[in-house]
Amino acid sequence: MRENLLVLGLQWGDEGKGQVIDVLADRFDLIVRFQGGANAGHTVRVTGEKFTLHLLPSGILRPGKLCIIGNGVVVDPECLLEEIKELNKRGISVDGRLMVSDRAHVVLPYHKTLDELQDAARAKGKKIETTRRGIGPCYADKAARRGLRMVELVEPAALRRRLEEIVPAKSKELTEVYGGRPIDIDGLYAELLGYADRLRPFVCDTLPVIADALAGGKPILLEGAQGAMLDVEFGTYPFVTSSNVSVGGATVGTGMPPSRIGRVLGVVKAYCSRVGGGPFPTEQDNEIGDLLRERGDEFGSTTGRPRRCGWLDGVALRHAVAFNGADGIALMGLPVLSALPRIKICVAYRLNGQTVSCVPADANALAQAEPVYEEVTGWQRDISKVKAFDDLPQAARDYVAVIERVVGAPVEMASVGRERGQIVRRTPNG
Repeated sequence: MRENLLVLGLQWGDEGKGQVIDVLADRFDLIVRFQGGANAGHTVRVTGEKFTLHLLPSGILRPGKLCIIGNGVVVDPECLLEEIKELNKRGISVDGRLMVSDRAHVVLPYHKTLDELQDAARAKGKKIETTRRGIGPCYADKAARRGLRMVELVEPAALRRRLEEIVPAKSKELTEVYGGRPIDIDGLYAELLGYADRLRPFVCDTLPVIADALAGGKPILLEGAQGAMLDVEFGTYPFVTSSNVSVGGATVGTGMPPSRIGRVLGVVKAYCSRVGGGPFPTEQDNEIGDLLRERGDEFGSTTGRPRRCGWLDGVALRHAVAFNGADGIALMGLPVLSALPRIKICVAYRLNGQTVSCVPADANALAQAEPVYEEVTGWQRDISKVKAFDDLPQAARDYVAVIERVVGAPVEMASVGRERGQIVRRTPNG
């Protein structure tokens, strides 16, 4: 029996999860996305063609694979339909291969409006700088029991009833708190009915599907979005996303029992990047940061915003490895560092005159932390044609060894380029 696998990011997102999941998906029968929403952007390159997915699991690019959008995901119906349409135009059909949990919550147009208004109302320096895709307000409504679920979206009578229950309070919030426009229930209902008619074939109870796969020994690949340092519990709160990006989120976001998850593979970039506000101790707001951004094409796949870039933060990575129980690491973006003669990795922080090896819970304290670096020699050669891990330059393997020592987890695979075939594997599990 092949083991189930959970793949998640261990930094602030944008680690290269899409490429890893695409490569591994061929070994699994089910690929299940368990959290986040259209604020995610997984980029996959196949034979020179670029695909950017926001809601669809990355495994959808593998023919014959069944993909599930789990109950922990918040679904923007307009975005999902646009993604499906775009794949159809490029010769990829999701019919018969895509299921959307009927328990997943729906991102409504007013969630996006609130997302923008709420962040605009925050004081300077306190802005989250969200993607404005409505993710936070949707998760907030879910927790407050005033959300709309897919099971209600696709049933006209239930949809109307639910809108009449929840919209008046949201309309009042928009107008009286933020000075926005009231919500037209009739117009919203008509808009959602149009989405529902096209999404209805995909919406179902996905719990039995996952349970049957487990009972039948069919291997499942669980796919996370964003990164562990954006986890609402253990990330750099309040500069985080609104869901559990961690291994815990995989169980509640799919209905898979924790004992059946199997292995955990963390995806890590060989350096760090971050979108939006929040502490970033190793950020390089200089020529190094510019080089990493340009060579790494560090511009948001969802927003197009330039990402903040810096050296690998081994302290934050060790933290993420620990609370996710990561069994191994997929190291991405190694070629981005190929131009550098010297490479740094943060191994500790200096905070209030003391050396600390843990991530403080207080975001203000983390913002004051000074990184303690270890420096290694760069390899300064093209590695894009490397086919085996042991054929990487010795300096690159030395850098890998430092990462393993600092974070306490083995590197099982590494990318030498962005195409499907440009991942070299180190272990049988990779």
